[in-house]
Amino acid sequence: MMRVLILGGTGEAAELVAKLANIQGVEVITSLAGRTRKPSVPLGDVRIGGFGGVAGLANYLYEMKIDLLIDATHPFATQMALNAANAATTVNIPRIKLIRPPWQQVPGDRWLEVDNIKSAATVLEHQAKRVFLTVGRQEIGAFAHLHQIWFLMRMIDPPESNTAVPPGRLLCDRGPFHLDDEREILIHHQIDTIVSKNSGGDATYAKIIAARELKLKVVMVKRPPLPPGEQVTTIDQAVVGCLQYR
Repeated sequence: MMRVLILGGTGEAAELVAKLANIQGVEVITSLAGRTRKPSVPLGDVRIGGFGGVAGLANYLYEMKIDLLIDATHPFATQMALNAANAATTVNIPRIKLIRPPWQQVPGDRWLEVDNIKSAATVLEHQAKRVFLTVGRQEIGAFAHLHQIWFLMRMIDPPESNTAVPPGRLLCDRGPFHLDDEREILIHHQIDTIVSKNSGGDATYAKIIAARELKLKVVMVKRPPLPPGEQVTTIDQAVVGCLQYR
């Protein structure tokens, strides 16, 4: 029996678990960070909560006799990706990073690409009045000083009570989001700029299409670099990669 640990929390991770569960001789354990209050729990064995850094993850891999680590976390889960790479190296097991392709700018898009969240906040100071902020609850504090801008802030869960929040309105919702709804949100709230991470995938891409149709600006935060190692971009590639280590 081959034992696989999948670092999850994404739709791709859940789909991968479902596919691997049907393969004889493969046992899957999914790990969720536990940051979302009501996470979408995949099939099979699930572990919720952090590991305690590289050492904690390496110890878990060793104690659970994990044969393969698949990191299917969000493209912006930088620390987890680094911890996964280092922990797999520590216990000398293979690691695969499943990461969806980033969105690509197409004709009609009005993107301003920036390197990080801090740069996105700086860009907004003199270029926006009403902003649709879709970077997650852990990042909104970087915009709290922008009192001259009104923000519609969408996230899965509300921020912690001690988080500095910019002026505006909170909107708690979970994707996938549909084009008609996204277009209506932008029009109703008179949004002139969207701030988004380049997460890729279909679940939240509708807002980018709606912005293109309405000729709105998009401040797009580039992805952080990933640690070196084997990478795949589709669930099928991840399945093939898994089977090669069986």
